[in-house]
Amino acid sequence: MGSGVAAVHAQAATGVSSAFADHGRVVKFHAPEIVFGVDSTVEAAHAAVRLGGLRPLLVTDPGLVEAGWTSEVEAHLRACGLEPTVWSDLTPNPKDHEIAAGHEVYQSAGCDVLVALGGGSVMDAAKGIAILAGVGGQILDYEGVDRVLGPIPPLIMVPTTAGTGADVSQFCIVTDTTRDTKVTILGRALVPDITVIDPRLLTTMPEWLSAATGLDALTHGIEAFVSRAHNPLTDHHALRAINTVMGSLGACITDPLAVGARSVMAQASLDAGLAFTNAILGAGHALSHQVGGLLDLPHGVINGVLLPHVIRFNAAADPAPFVTIALGLGLDEARGPADEAALAVADAVEALARRVGVPRHLGQLGVRESDIPRLAASALRDACMATNPRPVSLTDAEALFRVAL
Repeated sequence: MGSGVAAVHAQAATGVSSAFADHGRVVKFHAPEIVFGVDSTVEAAHAAVRLGGLRPLLVTDPGLVEAGWTSEVEAHLRACGLEPTVWSDLTPNPKDHEIAAGHEVYQSAGCDVLVALGGGSVMDAAKGIAILAGVGGQILDYEGVDRVLGPIPPLIMVPTTAGTGADVSQFCIVTDTTRDTKVTILGRALVPDITVIDPRLLTTMPEWLSAATGLDALTHGIEAFVSRAHNPLTDHHALRAINTVMGSLGACITDPLAVGARSVMAQASLDAGLAFTNAILGAGHALSHQVGGLLDLPHGVINGVLLPHVIRFNAAADPAPFVTIALGLGLDEARGPADEAALAVADAVEALARRVGVPRHLGQLGVRESDIPRLAASALRDACMATNPRPVSLTDAEALFRVAL
């Protein structure tokens, strides 16, 4: 990054907002209506009514059915005079054929609005179903940026994890089961209409999921802050997400039933989501999507392994933005040379990942040396790579996978 971009990041740390005037920039900031608070889940039903729904498709997963959250939301919908259809035939990392099956249920039940109760997989599946309901075709037809050109049904999100940011984002991530890779569908049409964030729903997350989604939020914050598409409207959210996750993730894992700690992480997830949906992401996500598609692994865990290496790679070209992050985290190295501050940020991220139980190496997750050429080639085609602050060649992508192996 040049000195002008570094200056914008410096302004983010001091609260100065003159970057628009200095650079003559015009930006857009996409966000849904946000309802936040303990016991706010009932608002999802009221939202469906306000959006004109009569027969919502409640998209969820088997774990949330077992936890009892699905029956609670279904009861709220029925109490508002709606006739919901529950669909929960989903696995983690939603597959192309699962989205097609969900769309068939949506059509056969005559649904007119979608309520997604779950984590990133559920919310991405709901977005995929909405695309097919509104525009038709096959879900993989929409890979890339702004390929969804027609209107889609209303989307209401009720997140049950803290980290994916899918409830506020313009992203939809789908596993292509033919190529064993994840594809990114990106566009403003996919920003949900309303998100209802009830921290109470986060208390049933298992420890590994709390860790994975928290590291996903951290990756969103860091990649959004250094993204080529960042701006002063996103910087604030990105920095707050980074600082909150670094300071609070451990408490959620230590005391999973503490609603106060869950509320803090829910806000961190929201901040990170608002940042990355508007600033987009970088190489960390472009690489992670490929591993997740190949091995069907938790996205946040893969991010936890890759992120420190991506930070070091990007900082080698320009460490300045990471000084701001180091300052926010209170790292001593922030007062020294910029490259040392950037490396300290990478080390702090790596330490957090180890502390919450994420493996150190991709090899521990099942990635093999022979997988690297294929993974690297696919990563270069990922939409997230376009906004990485440092250009990434095929050789660079292979090297990043190898250093993380």
